[in-house]
Amino acid sequence: MTTASAGNTMARLARISLTCADAERLAGFYERALGFRRFASERLSGTMFEKLLHVKGGALSILLGLGQQIVELLQFDQPGRAYPADTQSSDLIFQHFAIVVADIDEAYKNLQRVRGWTAISDASPQRLPASSGGVSAFKFRDPEGHPLELLAFPSGHVPAHWHVREKGALHLGIDHSAISVSDSARSIAFYAALGLVVSARSLNEGTEQGQLDHLPDPRVNVIAMTPNQATPHVELLCYERSRADRREPLQSHDVATTRLVFQSQVSADAASIEPLPYRLADPDGHHLIIAPATG
Repeated sequence: MTTASAGNTMARLARISLTCADAERLAGFYERALGFRRFASERLSGTMFEKLLHVKGGALSILLGLGQQIVELLQFDQPGRAYPADTQSSDLIFQHFAIVVADIDEAYKNLQRVRGWTAISDASPQRLPASSGGVSAFKFRDPEGHPLELLAFPSGHVPAHWHVREKGALHLGIDHSAISVSDSARSIAFYAALGLVVSARSLNEGTEQGQLDHLPDPRVNVIAMTPNQATPHVELLCYERSRADRREPLQSHDVATTRLVFQSQVSADAASIEPLPYRLADPDGHHLIIAPATG
């Protein structure tokens, strides 16, 4: 894959793209359990697509919206490996995105009405201490194994951009995509080269974090990095006892592959920039697509 190029500034995280085995089935789950709406479906194929994702054949793409954010479900003609069943929250393969909800107890009840998901967190939603942001959260996996999180901000501390929502909406949008990393300084440097900036830091630990992650005594450094448009942003999760993935590196058609698709604002020195779109990987193998900004 390509390495990060100077001269690009990420305008925004345009969408989160999940590889899946059955896009139609998974789309139904996201609609029923998490309030997403389906607004586009298309067939992707051709030389440029194959070269960009290093695959043979095409794929079915289903686009889902929640608030102002977009999730893509990508089902390849030639499927890859299923999501590994033995992964933990501290594994470097682990990548989830957080869905902001107006009422986490109601969102959890709604999730319980839909079949197919499995819990990561030990019990019901956990309220983290103020030192960890004071948020309430619950982690789980969708029917194909992709990790997800329900997230609610404490009363009086809801960021302004989540105040405007459809009347009566329970699921508001996507706050961030979180990735496990092995070296926070190295990952910060990588994403800073793409134009993201560190916007917050915290050390999350204790009983509540252990129950949220289903891990014994976790200590995780959380670093928020934001593009020009702050939501969604990227969170780097550096666990003190992270586990490297000993399998072969993830390929685009493997179900555990999640792509962060950024739209780039290209600097005046565009001659040194690789033509967009292009694919790259961060230092721990997480996949990114850098795409041109739309008009």
